[in-house]
Formats: sequence, C-alpha cells, structure tokens
Amino acid sequence: MNHKKKNILELTRMTPAECRAMGKLPLMVLLDNVRSLNNVGAILRTADAFSVAQVVMCGITGTPPSPEIHKTALGAEESVVWRHVPYTADEVRRLREEGWHVCVLEQTHNSVPLQDFRVEPGRKYALVAGNEVQGVDQKVVDLADTVIEIPQEGAKHSLNVSVSTGIALWHLFSALRGVHS
Repeated sequence: MNHKKKNILELTRMTPAECRAMGKLPLMVLLDNVRSLNNVGAILRTADAFSVAQVVMCGITGTPPSPEIHKTALGAEESVVWRHVPYTADEVRRLREEGWHVCVLEQTHNSVPLQDFRVEPGRKYALVAGNEVQGVDQKVVDLADTVIEIPQEGAKHSLNVSVSTGIALWHLFSALRGVHS
C-alpha cells in the first residue's frame, strides 16, 4: 500500500480571506466563559476545518489577538469569523428569535446522546460549549432547544472543551454536508 503523505502544495489550502468569503454551513459555536486561550484557539482551528459560519466568544472567553490563541489556532483566528458578546444567555435568546436551533453540549437528565441527534436539512444550528470546570451555565442550558451529550466511559465522564466541541462539530458537519448519507 502506498500511504504517502501529501505535501503542502497538494493540500490546496485557501488563504484566510478566501476561507472567510466561501459559503459556510448554517452552523455556529458559542463559547460560554471558556477560560483557556489554548482551548479557544483549538476551537477556532476546528471551526475552520468544519466550515463553521461564526464563533461567538461569550463572557470571560478570551479573544484574538493573543499569542496563546494563535499557538493552537495556527491562523484560524484570521479565517474564521468571530465576535465577542458579554452574556451568553442574551445571545442565545437573540439567536433563537432569528430561528437558530440552539444545542447545548452538556450532561443533563434529559440530554440526547450525540449519535441520536438528527440534523434537519435547512435548519440553522448554534452549538454552545461551556467552561472547563462548570460547563455551560444553567441559565443557558434552560434556554436550549436541545441538550446534546457525548456518551463516555471511564472514570472522568468529561472531555476537554475543545475535544468535545470538535466531536460535536464533526457530527453536525457530516450531517449538514451529507458525509454519512
């Protein structure tokens, strides 16, 4: 078998400007008081990979420019549309009024296992990921249209916020792009 790695020219990368201008999925991410700038950067990089329309940094979530964000974003802070708002709950209310289906990534008594969450064509999705210690604020959880949980085993029952966001984004991306039709 020939599994030769692609070189940088074969990867046909877009410029940040080309990436920002391309058509994006009806998908956005809200970061609810994410403390780690490295997590913010990693989520921006994942948002770039999965054609996310926008990342909204809420509350204490740090924003570019930042060396720590750049370290993990690897420039995705330039290719992904992002903005900051002071209060996650206010933004969720606004997005719901605009027709976004708000999915909170959290462990609750009535959460939907990620593999059972069905994406509807033509619908806009906002995925909310939370603080590394406290998760998504309960006020925001209460506003969700759907709460999604990633089933896990092991002793910790938690994943790093950038990892869990990446897993959930892959599910949404693959459904919206028809990768697993």
